[in-house]
Amino acid sequence: MIGRNTMHRVAISRTGLYIPPETISNAELVNAFNQYAQQENATHAADIEAGTRQAIAMSSVEFIEKASGIKQRYVMEKTGILDPQRMRPRLQFRPDSELSLMAEIGVAAARDALARAGKEALDIDGVICACANMQRAYPALAIEIQTALGIKGFGFDMNVACSSATFAIEMAVNAVKCGSARAILVVNPEITSPHLAWKDRDCHFIFGDVCTAILVERLENAPSGSFEVLGTRLLTTFSNNIRNNAGYMSASEDRSPTDRDQLFYQEGRKVFKEVCPMAAEHITQHLAEHGLVPSGMRRFWLHQANLAMNQFIGRKLLGREATADDAPVILDEFANTASAGSIIAFHRHHEDVKTGELGVICSFGAGYSIGSVVLRRT
Repeated sequence: MIGRNTMHRVAISRTGLYIPPETISNAELVNAFNQYAQQENATHAADIEAGTRQAIAMSSVEFIEKASGIKQRYVMEKTGILDPQRMRPRLQFRPDSELSLMAEIGVAAARDALARAGKEALDIDGVICACANMQRAYPALAIEIQTALGIKGFGFDMNVACSSATFAIEMAVNAVKCGSARAILVVNPEITSPHLAWKDRDCHFIFGDVCTAILVERLENAPSGSFEVLGTRLLTTFSNNIRNNAGYMSASEDRSPTDRDQLFYQEGRKVFKEVCPMAAEHITQHLAEHGLVPSGMRRFWLHQANLAMNQFIGRKLLGREATADDAPVILDEFANTASAGSIIAFHRHHEDVKTGELGVICSFGAGYSIGSVVLRRT
């Protein structure tokens, strides 16, 4: 029986990472996009000449890197994305009798986290699958992952867009703290390539695929070098500036999957202007609740959407330019991986944090949603 009368101290003991098998460089992406743009412009040359249609502007490596800081991305399948006649990944349908694609990569990341922690399925009481895009409505992917791993207990899915991982960490922390679970696996299978508008120059470079896993457990059971969770803080406020309208009602509304709003779209400048100050204020206030200040943090593991956003937030927090040591960047390699980005940053850049030093994981994205987790190395 799991005791529920004692409040437990909680830790993120280990994380896991699954990296897809294929990469797309900016040069490859630009070559495919420009072929598509040239074909479209040639097809509609008369309308463009008449001024009734706007020509598609060419993309460039320089444009992408200046706009985002992204240099490449990992994807589950690249040939379809780089086909100017298709411009979306070629994913193979799997029958119900087979493990789904998101569950497959979720299991891989979860096993990585468990191995790093020296834990087995019998040590875990629940799975939360938290990501920006779910492969299906039901049955829950979390239950499929839970069953594939051999975990007894419960599982459920949740979606708070790019803040899904940090929101799920709070759910897991609360379950472990109050005694309803000894340990929870938070799994973030972010297959973002199918929802990206690869034909849109303003965003065709933004996303990549990946999966992360976070093991949240009682501090007393965690291996040495874990990170105690000192506190979590969540915030949402409604905005249409990041949106995707695809859903189960689309067919009943006689919508086409090719309609622009059935894929990711955003008002990038508005997002930057509104979210960056909000995220910096959120972190500052969260730290103040614990009697802490940003300058006392060893590291910030920030959401990895755009290099300029992280630089802005770093300046607001520290009153100076944040270094790569203050706030590591992984989006140059992975691109925007939705909720997994801040977790990849933590996974890749936590070993040099010393016992007693503090850090913050923070995500921000559609909703708007912001989630932060204050950690101390044990």
